[in-house]
Amino acid sequence: MKCNQYLLGDVCNFIDYRGKTPPKQNFGIPLITAKIVKNGTILPPTEFISEEYYDEWMRRGIPKKGAVIFTTEAPLGEVAQINTSEKLAFAQRVIILEPKEEILSPDYLLFALQEGLLKSRIQSRASGTTVVGIKSSELKKVVIDLPDLSTQRRIAAILSSLDAKIELNNKINANLQQQAQALFKSFYENSRKEVPFTDLVDILGGGTPKTGESSYWNGKVPFFTPKDASDLYAIITEKTLTEEGLFHCNSQLYPKNTVFVTARGTVGKIALAGVPMAMNQSCYALAGKNIKQLLVYFYTSQVIKSLKNKASGSVFDAITTKDFYSEKVYVLDEIAEKEFCLYAEPVMELILQNGFQNLRLAELRDTLLPKLMSGELDVSDIELSEVSDA
Repeated sequence: MKCNQYLLGDVCNFIDYRGKTPPKQNFGIPLITAKIVKNGTILPPTEFISEEYYDEWMRRGIPKKGAVIFTTEAPLGEVAQINTSEKLAFAQRVIILEPKEEILSPDYLLFALQEGLLKSRIQSRASGTTVVGIKSSELKKVVIDLPDLSTQRRIAAILSSLDAKIELNNKINANLQQQAQALFKSFYENSRKEVPFTDLVDILGGGTPKTGESSYWNGKVPFFTPKDASDLYAIITEKTLTEEGLFHCNSQLYPKNTVFVTARGTVGKIALAGVPMAMNQSCYALAGKNIKQLLVYFYTSQVIKSLKNKASGSVFDAITTKDFYSEKVYVLDEIAEKEFCLYAEPVMELILQNGFQNLRLAELRDTLLPKLMSGELDVSDIELSEVSDA
């Protein structure tokens, strides 16, 4: 595959939002920060700015749909594409790259920035010891290899088709989860028997083996931490243990469908174990007392707001076991419980299987990415219509 080399600054317009932090609030225009740009997507925003402040903050430029978000530090090099025409605000530590579309496809740029060669070139121009980052002036000097536009579009279409399926699965899962929550709420609101939350569950802890012991880490045992609570089901985790590491961990190997609640620092997130996994000390594992783990999850969802409100600490917020013991819930009667589980069990299993499929799709995309970018896989005979129909 024939490529020509260009500087990023020659093929992209840069909109740099680095600098002071805007005043934030709990509603308004979504604020895109570096911490919610992850794995090629934008996670749901948790911070906002006011409509009145938008024009003043965005005076450096308002990016077009299709432009690429690039995080300059903490972390360096995460990317996502703007796929909406709705107003978005951008915080410090992000730069917007608007490709000059007569030479560079925005979709191609999104994937090129995730491929090893371009990432290594960016890393070589980064600076910093504790926090590694890159200046806009240095990012503009990074070399990018570009095939012709037609080839760029074919490559991007193949990779985008996989991402589109992942996004569709995520939307299906979100809809299924909302339906299950709505059904549970309808049964819950008609329940009359109130019991202490800890009558239904055991509160179990976790632990972390020595971080400096290399033989304990990077094995095949998933190790759940608050960072892994972004989806309903945790399937893979950022950190993993070896069997030896698990032996030296205060956490047991919790089975599939164990409910995890993040309890320190980032508090009040709930996730289900999609596969057996251990857990660190910043979370609690909830195991049902003679009730299905499915119900543990939905009962926990009824008390999580109260638990978050109770969280306190001198250094960071924390939920304590005492907080769980002070919670009460209404319990479904036997008929309602059976009816709910009959509906919810296959729904939750479908959500989990969609999660597994997304992992396979992501692995395929990541395998194809360097082969397509290097020209190892020839796309010259692929028509864009064939990709869109696949």
